[in-house]
Amino acid sequence: MRPAPSPHDGQLARKPGEGKPRPGPQAERTTAMRSITVSLPVRNLRVSEGFFTELGFTFTPELSGPDTACMRIDTNISIVLTDAERYRDRVNDDADCRGSRGEALLCLSADSPRDVDEIVMKAVIAGGRPWPVVDDRPGHSGSFLDPDGHLWQVTCPPERARHETAATAAIAA
Repeated sequence: MRPAPSPHDGQLARKPGEGKPRPGPQAERTTAMRSITVSLPVRNLRVSEGFFTELGFTFTPELSGPDTACMRIDTNISIVLTDAERYRDRVNDDADCRGSRGEALLCLSADSPRDVDEIVMKAVIAGGRPWPVVDDRPGHSGSFLDPDGHLWQVTCPPERARHETAATAAIAA
């Protein structure tokens, strides 16, 4: 039998005398994100849009504008490519728009090692640069820099990588 929910579930709780909040007992279960949108500054919106179109991504015109292109990753995940000047205005800062190698690693999942390699190959053909994989976790991954220097990693989980390797071995036998 599960305990009755507390009125503090999902809220930050404090013990008497504590200055810092700590997660409530069921914060992990009750905090649900509805969507995530990442904005990336780009030097040339049309070049970036063409690059990601070559990788197979689609754009949502009704969420795009003259200085932005909304790229749909999944149902509730989007990347908004934003003209660098507009991006600086949006964040109210003289942001360095030379890529995110040092500030973010954008990770995508793939269904198989073959899909990982195909996406990285398409990225390089479309004008990206290959990037060495530093990930030592199990599975299969590949990395590339997009035309604006943002670092992307494409990964295939270990269970899918093992399955494809076993299937390939069975076919070859």
